[in-house]
Amino acid sequence: MIHGNMTHYPSGRKKKYNAWKKTKRKVEFKPMQPQQTYRRETPHYPSLEPDISTGGVGNKIESPKYTGTLVKGISTMHKSNAVPIINEQEAKDHANMRR
Repeated sequence: MIHGNMTHYPSGRKKKYNAWKKTKRKVEFKPMQPQQTYRRETPHYPSLEPDISTGGVGNKIESPKYTGTLVKGISTMHKSNAVPIINEQEAKDHANMRR
């Protein structure tokens, strides 16, 4: 059983073909023609040669490290919040804190 209209789409737009026809269009076979490939010319950029005066290309930078004496340690407060400890009194205060 067919529901709906065979000449119009559900949106109301008219179909360009007759859906009631039982014969289908015959499509002609056309052999594929080889196409000419297009290749873009790209300029050649030579890579940079390592130089002794600059230390070469892509040297690893040292990660910064704390070398001072002010911070004694790191304390963890609420929800993994890292707080620097400067003196012994602060360390005792953080140890006595509760949630």
